[in-house]
This record gives sequence, structure tokens and C-alpha cells, in this order.
Amino acid sequence: MAYSDRELLARIIQCEAGGEGDNGMKAVASVTMNRVNASTGEYARISQGGNVRNIIFQEGQFDCASETLRNQYNPQNIYNMNPNELHYYIADWALSGNRLNEIGDCLWYLNPFMPNCPNAFPANSSGTFHTKLGKHCFYRPTAQYSQT
Repeated sequence: MAYSDRELLARIIQCEAGGEGDNGMKAVASVTMNRVNASTGEYARISQGGNVRNIIFQEGQFDCASETLRNQYNPQNIYNMNPNELHYYIADWALSGNRLNEIGDCLWYLNPFMPNCPNAFPANSSGTFHTKLGKHCFYRPTAQYSQT
């Protein structure tokens, strides 16, 4: 049985940011939905007009969407998650069009496992540092992103 958009989003929220508190989970939901609703660039092509599943399962984007990482089983994947009421609430919040103001139009986040955030992300530098929330750094698109 295929998961609904709501179920997929609740699972990715729990898996990617379950330990980051309400705002951390809302931030991940915001980035995910920003990608779903992107009007230009790579994510606009991948989402094909708003497809949550395409965004979540885009290869190389969310570690939690993959059962294997670096040719080894990834036990922290969306299939092993058990979302609770809070995860569904945040999924519904994001699917209803809400976004965390601090995140704005950010399309990327990462946990650099260091005190400072790199100035640019991803590797092609199509994102520029916007803010740090919890352990995650958030990046908004540059003009270069439209060409991806």
C-alpha cells in the first residue's frame, strides 16, 4: 500500500527532525513544501506541479527516504518511523500552506556536525546561508538555482 502525502510528510518530519522540537520539525516541513511548490529550477521539474512523493523520494535528497546509505542498510528510514499526533499535526499544518517564517523560501538544510554553517550549499552553490535553527543550517536559493 502506498503512503498518502500526509503520511509521507509526517514520516519525513519525524525521521529528519524528530529530535529538533516543534520549530525544527516545522522548518523541515517548510523546506519540503517549498520544494514541492517551487516554480523554477530542479524542484519545479521534480515536483511536476506539486507532487510531494516525487520530492521526498528524489534520489540523494533525504537520507531518511532511503533504505540504504553507502551500500549499507539505513535503519533510520521512513518505513521504520511511527509518527505520532504531533508529526501529523505538523504535516497537516504544512500541507495547508503554512511555513515557518524564519525559514522563508529556503530549499535546503543540513546538519554540518560543526558549530558554524558553510556559506553555500549544496555543492553547486545554488543556495546561500540564511539561518541556523537548532543543529540545522538553512539555505535559500540564489539566482543560480533557476538554472538547475
